[in-house]
Amino acid sequence: MTDVGFTHIGGPTVLIEFGGWRLLTDPTFDPPGRTYDFGWGTASRKLIGPAIAAADLPAIDAILLTHDHHGDNLDTAGRALLPGAGSVLTTASGARRLGGGARGLRPGHTHRLHAPGKPTLTVTATPARHGPPLSQPITGHVIGFALTWPGQTHGPLWITGDTVHHRAVRRFAQAHRPGTVLLHLGAVRFPLTGPLRYTMSTRDALSLLDGLAPTTVLPVHYEGWQHFTENRDGIATTLDHTPAGTRHPFSWLIPGHQQTIGV
Repeated sequence: MTDVGFTHIGGPTVLIEFGGWRLLTDPTFDPPGRTYDFGWGTASRKLIGPAIAAADLPAIDAILLTHDHHGDNLDTAGRALLPGAGSVLTTASGARRLGGGARGLRPGHTHRLHAPGKPTLTVTATPARHGPPLSQPITGHVIGFALTWPGQTHGPLWITGDTVHHRAVRRFAQAHRPGTVLLHLGAVRFPLTGPLRYTMSTRDALSLLDGLAPTTVLPVHYEGWQHFTENRDGIATTLDHTPAGTRHPFSWLIPGHQQTIGV
């Protein structure tokens, strides 16, 4: 078993530390107040700033960027961190836009990170769809990440990325049986598109996890932005009304504070 430190910085941004590795997911470090254009007439305002300033981060070995084209996953201050990271892994289309040595992955493709004195880390891109069926040409490509390394005892560490619950995501989860899930929620909606959702609700997530046995589920990407329609209170209410046998071991990360979990 590996003790892994998780520090939730805000939105989807988490610092993950273990075995000498320091990984950062979807860097967002802009202050609150700005409205970001997401394209096709949609926009959202950032409401809460990061719990840790970018200047206070340790040296980052790799940035795991689920997608580069939305400000709630990569903002201006987050983008400034990319050149200083050892590696940047993202979608194939995102790597072309970013340049600078960013490595693009398609779902199912893997990349290995090596460093002296650290366990070899295998990063596998996982399926994600950032909206309803047929929305990908509009919402753009997104991936998640499954992380495996020697010494894990509970299965892969899975970062779902911004996705709805759909068949390919479910197939991945059933095939790989993740032990720890960094779960992007928020039930994102926009006034322009009415009831359509662009990330999972808690009920969607419970359906995705049905029949699986993760040891830890860590919700992220649910507060701090105007377009999130299900915050912590909403998630907790749904979990409270879920039969005990199907709740799964959800655990809340306190922004700015490291939580150590056995993976």
